[in-house]
Amino acid sequence: MPLGGGGRRVPHRGCQGTSGRETNAGGLRDRPDGVWRRGVVPSGRRRSGIGPNVSPVPVEWTQAGEYADIRYEVAEGIAKLTIDRPEVRNAFRPETLIEISEALERAREDSEVGVIVLTGEGPDAFCSGGDQRVRGDTGYVAGGASVGRFHVTDLHVQIRRLPKPVVAMVAGYAIGGGHVLHLVCDLTIAADNARFGQTGPRVGSFDGGFGASLLSSLVGPKKAKEFWFLCRQYDAQQALEMGLVNTVVPLDRLEEETVQWCREMLRLSPFALRLVKASFHAHEDGFAGIQQLAHDANLLFYASEEAQEGREAYKQKRTPDFSAFPRRP
Repeated sequence: MPLGGGGRRVPHRGCQGTSGRETNAGGLRDRPDGVWRRGVVPSGRRRSGIGPNVSPVPVEWTQAGEYADIRYEVAEGIAKLTIDRPEVRNAFRPETLIEISEALERAREDSEVGVIVLTGEGPDAFCSGGDQRVRGDTGYVAGGASVGRFHVTDLHVQIRRLPKPVVAMVAGYAIGGGHVLHLVCDLTIAADNARFGQTGPRVGSFDGGFGASLLSSLVGPKKAKEFWFLCRQYDAQQALEMGLVNTVVPLDRLEEETVQWCREMLRLSPFALRLVKASFHAHEDGFAGIQQLAHDANLLFYASEEAQEGREAYKQKRTPDFSAFPRRP
């Protein structure tokens, strides 16, 4: 998806927390190791993650599957899925989503894997959404197919129901469909260069499923509508302040911090984690049903001239002109 828009930056106003360490107005403390988290940690204690005096143990990844659009690697009970299309800011095509789904199932069935990390190749993008070059009038069209569909519909549900924690490791852009991908993950660790936002109405598209319901649950209805109605972008610090991500870390420490979170989860009861995740998501069957209807409605919308104007404007690198289309009563 495109990367247009520009969110207003929130000015930093420092204040002193109860521990005497520097915090901002939102209760976000700047740790000595550069990691931002909510709240203040009492003296003598620290939150989860790598403290400033702890030397991290490097992780050695082993390739565990052959794919075209992604990499699948494992280490220490962690499976890492990397969208490997940096030439298009890790935008996904149908084949990408099929491979992610297959890799997630592989990780689920592997009894040595306890936590899954989803990320994008390189520092510039986690995922920029759907590849508009393969967006047709019937959806995103896979190679050799004559009719398009939304493979991402089933992938979202798969991630929500997968009985192992899924962590989004976000550097750079998480935009459009890529933003929804991080939303459906259980946790999000963001680099300080991460940017978040939605672009659907700019390119003649929308996500009335988890892209609306989960976003509203996380940041509140007013802020969620701002995402969709204005198509702005928000930096990592703003995302942390609104509860969209769990922590923000310097880019060169992103994988180190993410692995540490995974190692902490791997020390816990796997069945308890399974039940806790299911407990958080048990009410979402209605969300999944709405998602199916909303994505099917979007498939119908894609066949309209209005949606096609958004798509073609993006492909032609011009501003879309929706003036010819009615604002229906």
